[in-house]
Amino acid sequence: SSDVITEFRDKATNISLTPLSFEEFCNYKKDLSYETIFEYLRYGGMPLAVLKPENEKKEYLKSLFETTYFKDIIEHNKLRKSEALDSLCNIISEETGQLFNSTKIANIYKSVNKDKIDKETIEQYLNYFIDSFMIKEATRFDIKGNSEIGALRKYYFIDNGLRNARLNFAYEDEGQMLENMVYNELIYNGYTVNVGSFEKYEKDLTGKSIRKCYEIDFIAKKGSKKYYIQVANDISSSETRTREIRPFIALNDSFQKIIVINRPLEETIDRNGFITIGIADFLLKFIKQK
Repeated sequence: SSDVITEFRDKATNISLTPLSFEEFCNYKKDLSYETIFEYLRYGGMPLAVLKPENEKKEYLKSLFETTYFKDIIEHNKLRKSEALDSLCNIISEETGQLFNSTKIANIYKSVNKDKIDKETIEQYLNYFIDSFMIKEATRFDIKGNSEIGALRKYYFIDNGLRNARLNFAYEDEGQMLENMVYNELIYNGYTVNVGSFEKYEKDLTGKSIRKCYEIDFIAKKGSKKYYIQVANDISSSETRTREIRPFIALNDSFQKIIVINRPLEETIDRNGFITIGIADFLLKFIKQK
């Protein structure tokens, strides 16, 4: 728990540890095939999970989640294991990368469980998950107003393997896993990361002015660098590509705009100046540039 830091204030040095990064994983595997990328997306970088043979990875990660993370949350916060805690964890796992606030989560909980949960309990449980270093939150940033806005935020697991273990490896949405991976890697490489949001007035088909809200997966900042990043599993269809670049076109400023895809693609630049790049090159080369 992060409150251990408070207990030892001025008496210890805090060193943050993470699971293996994608670069460390690739160096160990000495391979950069799609199978290696998918293995990392699926099982993550917990060292023992990396070392174990394929047939033992799932059971190890499920056990790690239940007997270490979840058990510690319950005991440390003096909770009785409840359906509410379980259900909330499932919602965050299934909806990784979705914008949430306590009201939205309460509505999903009611729909799934046919029961109510108050917003204060939701906030408390989310803080327990964050405090245990199981998940992190990305706040929403108004690009035009240059400030954090509202209660909506995204939640990402510290490791894809833990997230997938929670779902018994039965809900492997590659888009969600990819977004979770990109978020963790940006943080690991020293970037400050927010969810991008902005509003713009546009004309509809009748010529009437309407207000449209645009979202960008990530705004990543590090020193003088600032990137707008969209993460997509595949943009081979023109419809998907149009959807991904629409916020970039509407934003129309000078900062670099990037689409990261789950394909072995080297960096390419289109006529708008937007970069499309494969996940491996983005993580191993692009974000490490000085």
